[in-house]
Amino acid sequence: MVLCFAFFYVPIIITMIFSFNSSKSFANFTGFSLRWYESLINDSEILSAVGVSVSVAVIATVVSTILGTITAIGLSKSRKILKEWVLNINNIPIMSPDIVTAIGLMILFTSVKLEKGYFTMLLAHICFCTPYVITSVYPKVRSVDVNIANAAMDLGATPFQALTKVIVPMIKPGIYAGMLLAFTMSIDDFVISYFVSGNGVENISMIVYNATKRINPTINALSTVVIMTIFVVVFAVKIAPVIAKQQWFRRLSVKIPLAVKRVFLFASCAAVVFSLIQFGGIYRGGTTKTLKVYNAGEYIDESLLELFEEQFDCKVIYETFDSNESMYTKVMSGEKYDIIIPSDYMIERLAKEDFLQPVDKSLLDNFDNVIPAILNQPFDPENQYSIPYFWGNVGILYDSTVVRESDLEAGWEILRNPDYKDNIYMYDSERDSFMIALKALGYSLNTTDKSELDRAYEWLSEQKRLVNPVYVGDDVIDNMVSGYKAMAVVYSGDAAYIMSENENMRFYAPECGTNLWIDGMVITKDCKNTALAHDWIDFMLEDENAAVNTEMVGYSSPVEAVYTEISQTVYEGNEAYVPRQDNPKDEYFRYQDPEIKKYSAELWTKVKTQ
Repeated sequence: MVLCFAFFYVPIIITMIFSFNSSKSFANFTGFSLRWYESLINDSEILSAVGVSVSVAVIATVVSTILGTITAIGLSKSRKILKEWVLNINNIPIMSPDIVTAIGLMILFTSVKLEKGYFTMLLAHICFCTPYVITSVYPKVRSVDVNIANAAMDLGATPFQALTKVIVPMIKPGIYAGMLLAFTMSIDDFVISYFVSGNGVENISMIVYNATKRINPTINALSTVVIMTIFVVVFAVKIAPVIAKQQWFRRLSVKIPLAVKRVFLFASCAAVVFSLIQFGGIYRGGTTKTLKVYNAGEYIDESLLELFEEQFDCKVIYETFDSNESMYTKVMSGEKYDIIIPSDYMIERLAKEDFLQPVDKSLLDNFDNVIPAILNQPFDPENQYSIPYFWGNVGILYDSTVVRESDLEAGWEILRNPDYKDNIYMYDSERDSFMIALKALGYSLNTTDKSELDRAYEWLSEQKRLVNPVYVGDDVIDNMVSGYKAMAVVYSGDAAYIMSENENMRFYAPECGTNLWIDGMVITKDCKNTALAHDWIDFMLEDENAAVNTEMVGYSSPVEAVYTEISQTVYEGNEAYVPRQDNPKDEYFRYQDPEIKKYSAELWTKVKTQ
């Protein structure tokens, strides 16, 4: 039991401790500081997300509790066959995976042409919270003697009075349980909220998830505030009954006048309306120009958003995604954006599916600033549809105090060297892992030959047997800053940041070839303001703006002057910020045939389950 409680609470305690860390590290405590709480207070995006989460949770809890309670009471009076059917239907959303419910609601809102935002998130939360309330209240209703309500009405009570003054007080425990469960489910939800929200509306879970893509200790501060709030509420709930029983409290208590109750009710209703207006996008602040941008999480210096709005007198609705695939799912469901920033292979796919419109380079004064070597790539010849946003490659980040330089001559094969067993991080990614195996074997990373994929599978299986690599995501950044492993497969931009934080780290891209990548800005065919979209692209290519962006994110800038300056100043001597451009064996990912994609995904599943 002690170990069980330790498993739950030790991580919470660690999170609270590191919220006072003076550095960005999630692993090394370097000194006490309140800088992340100051950052939290000044972060308008997080504060807005808190407002969305709390208001949606409160409104959804109230509505779902009323609906669930009424339904549970109604079921107790229904015929057996109707009761069983309703209860079985009620159990479906509870037992279904969140992703199924999320996709279903997303398609529903799209089919009825309901613009995604605060209101759709609220409807979705009411939808998935109500079944939990019914499940909590119905057993309590069944335990109530049906004759009690009849007796109340025989004594002169109206049906409504019998319900509110007799039945409801008897089932209060079930109602409270359902209410608390609904609130918890709503405040905690990520998957459903992610797929049904839009227009820049994000809740806490979405903000936290996107923030994990890069090291952001502000989330520790936010988590600590949430934890302490819960602690205070739980403590108050426990101590309130004790205080209520005290004689001194009874003498202080007074009856609340009806007028005060009405004022409180009016204020509550006004707060609900204000929430719908504030977060639902009903009020647009008088601006006539709006640009919807869809980008990867933690992939921009957000001060540039405010600067663009001020410079072009417009409103930027900025949303984030966690992967190219989730982005594709959302836009294909009917979600409308003006600018999207996908990776190379996804740009090719979107262009082939006629989702993009050509970029008019005559409207871009700063297009000539782009590094010529990263233009006109196979996935988008002549850059008809995309303009580079960031670029780089994939390589091996290694601890120079642990890894022998001579071992690097083996290229990707060093990742199968038994001397480094249990000391290697690999990306938990089918595409990146198969790229490594294919390049180590001398094949193209865009191969469509299943026999070559089979040999790559054998390479990865042998690697797992020889060195037992740890498959990770973006947590590799802080882990390597702390020097937890000897080597890690990382993207060059992440490597540049890690090397700036840990002087022992070095970066190496094997000569046998690796994945070059470019993330580009594209304009959708649904773009409502093409001129403003071109202004955005041109704005991001301005030297000053590009410099601010690359310093914050850490990836290589596509603007030649900025790339040269940053590589000689901020990232001087940092080989990860300067990806090579002259190796003919380096390749860009291309759009993958669905059959080959499915086949390699099945092989990757087999690798991980060994």
